[in-house]
Amino acid sequence: MGRAGAAVRPPDRLPSVKVLVIGGGAREHALCRALSLDPDVTALHCAPGNAGIAEVAELHRVDALDGAAVARLATELEAGLVVVGPEAPLVAGVADAVRAAGIPCFGPSREAAELEGSKAFAKAVMAAANVPTARSYVCTTPEEIDAALDAFGAPYVVKDDGLAAGKGVVVTDDIAAARDHARACGRVVIEEFLDGPEVSLFAITDGTTVLPLQPAQDFKRALDGDEGPNTGGMGAYSPLPWADPKLVDEVMESVLQPTVDELRRRGTPFAGLLYAGLAITSRGVRVIEFNARFGDPETQVVLARLKTPLAGVLLAAAEGELAGLPPLNWRDDAAVTVVVASHNYPGTPRTGDPIEGLADVVEQDAPHAYVLHAGTSLDGGRVLSAGGRVLSVTATGKHLAQARERAYAAIGRIRLDGSQHRTDIARRAAEG
Repeated sequence: MGRAGAAVRPPDRLPSVKVLVIGGGAREHALCRALSLDPDVTALHCAPGNAGIAEVAELHRVDALDGAAVARLATELEAGLVVVGPEAPLVAGVADAVRAAGIPCFGPSREAAELEGSKAFAKAVMAAANVPTARSYVCTTPEEIDAALDAFGAPYVVKDDGLAAGKGVVVTDDIAAARDHARACGRVVIEEFLDGPEVSLFAITDGTTVLPLQPAQDFKRALDGDEGPNTGGMGAYSPLPWADPKLVDEVMESVLQPTVDELRRRGTPFAGLLYAGLAITSRGVRVIEFNARFGDPETQVVLARLKTPLAGVLLAAAEGELAGLPPLNWRDDAAVTVVVASHNYPGTPRTGDPIEGLADVVEQDAPHAYVLHAGTSLDGGRVLSAGGRVLSVTATGKHLAQARERAYAAIGRIRLDGSQHRTDIARRAAEG
């Protein structure tokens, strides 16, 4: 439904708009790339951005956590839409400040973003909405931690209650490691282990209407074979040929719509991107976690398959008019993305190394494969590594095997001393 007094926009006529994207990772590069291809985007800005985003958007310096500064920048640019990419600015209330300045903003309010900002809050919302999830305990003392670990047994699943940049979750058979992580976090959620494959499903919502995107699967462990520590994500693919065709409808009915309805009932409607991390268990679908923004690296593959121009959809969500849009259109192609990480990631990564071969990817692999920047910076004419996850190479193809082949061919042209990447992204799915 549109806002009171506002006419619902005809679905075949979307306004031209200046867009400001907040953030500077591969997720924001994927968003900026999609928006740059949208004929209705008249100007594209990003703050703070990165070396790759600079090729498609004008960059600006801003403290992404300072709502007043972001709102001021959006006003100066005469932006018609602000898209807040990362979770930390959302939890800090940046979207509220932008909306208070009278500018449409794609991203939930500070209160609604607690769905990602606090796992304990998310569990309470799921309980109220009867959303299926793992049984859990919220613990704040060593005694509560020990009791919860004993209650569930191995494998132990310990989650920092707050934001942890994708590194706040430990899944281990080592009770000492589980206990150490729990005590280092302060408040934690300890829950039962969920068996079965994991699926990521995004949904765009205006607080009432929920528009699901295509499912994807990501790879959180650092090493091949799902070995090593958890990371922010080392790769992803879409579609999921092994998934039940009714999966999206089931998750809409049992997870996404009830969660959006419950937040609206609480007086904190969620308008933005709702990300459901799911486990397809022997007992059915269970929610592992919620995020309040596009996930990285799944965004790269989902947007690679989206045919519908992006800006109009995000603007409709920001203005409460999703119900007036036609269904989304999707490409039949498959998409695979593989993350190239710095030496020693996810520990303390080495930065400042030159990245070579990026032009070779453009010359030899485009348009079927391209590079999205995450942790990069510019030094004169050189692109340098500037974070743990440095690049994301995304490729499309008629099927997963072809998309996968193209992604790894492009990675073979990139040179970054000491870098690492998984070699098995989408392998099992591609092999059937």
